[in-house]
Amino acid sequence: MSKVILNISMSLDGFIAGLNDNQEQPLGAQAEALHHWMFSGDVPSRFNPFFQLSQTDRDLFDAAAEKTGAMIVGRRTYNIVNGWGGSHPFNNVPVFVVTHNKPENPPKGATPFYFITDGVEEAVKQAKKAAGGRDVSVGTASIAQQCISQGLLDGLDLHIAPVILGKGIRLFEQLGEQPVALKSTEAIEGTGVIHVKYEIIK
Repeated sequence: MSKVILNISMSLDGFIAGLNDNQEQPLGAQAEALHHWMFSGDVPSRFNPFFQLSQTDRDLFDAAAEKTGAMIVGRRTYNIVNGWGGSHPFNNVPVFVVTHNKPENPPKGATPFYFITDGVEEAVKQAKKAAGGRDVSVGTASIAQQCISQGLLDGLDLHIAPVILGKGIRLFEQLGEQPVALKSTEAIEGTGVIHVKYEIIK
């Protein structure tokens, strides 16, 4: 059964990007350390050799990629990375972009992109259908917050980098007043990163 999983790197103090994120610096100011673990090893990902990881990190990274059948992102992230030039790093996986308005001339490439204007619930519905029983990966803060608030998220795969940013884009904001109960399911020490997994108790 398809699950909706937040899969994202974050700082120890809960930021997924620094200040002033834009096309020149997609992670914002001084936030490159969040993704060092993806490029600091010598073992290429089986899904895209662009990612060079330690063996432990590669095994975990590829296991998650193998289980992913669709992705959901927000329009802001899509714009910052210029739609990945039409080809997401995992270009055989459909990407659903939650947006108010569809772009007029989106870049064309190997990835099938779908622009959803009816909200995150509709995006989850369509992504699950496209995933064919595999998981739906959420990789942006705004979409994660909406999924949590609406009870659409099933789990969290967090990659905690050894850095305190202090400022930037927080992962867990605007979640409402009710606490979100979690069950810890896994914790793995990687190279310059701690991987933790949680199941959301509903």
